[in-house]
Amino acid sequence: MFKISATALDPAALQAELADNRAGACVTFEGWVRNRNEGQPVLSLEYEAYAPLAVSEGEKILAEAREKFSLVGTAAVHRTGHLQLGELAVWVGVTAEHRGAAFDACRYIIDEAKARLPVWKKEHYTSGATAWINCATRGEHGGGAATPPA
Repeated sequence: MFKISATALDPAALQAELADNRAGACVTFEGWVRNRNEGQPVLSLEYEAYAPLAVSEGEKILAEAREKFSLVGTAAVHRTGHLQLGELAVWVGVTAEHRGAAFDACRYIIDEAKARLPVWKKEHYTSGATAWINCATRGEHGGGAATPPA
């Protein structure tokens, strides 16, 4: 299940949906709004998404992960709207028979989501300035400014 949500996420409820006696491991990832990015003090974030395509592509990513890592279950949700510091922006959960596959799959899903989903992030800085940030970067570090959605 891949969803786009305009409301706050409940990680415990999302994880409960993955419960399955075939799984020996559950790995989750939570992406939170932090107060700094690339040296800039951040006040809040704003996410926009083209939901029909994001959900379709998100489902493809989850299916790829299930196949590649022999997963028992997968779920992911990305927030939209104006989020404050500390709020949960993205949640990914996977279950597998073994922990190695679960860890690898969770990393795969978040990296592919950042690279492939039509989701745009606008940072609001304490200075009052704003900037669209490139979310389509794999790995640990985001890129610079990106073109905002039309």
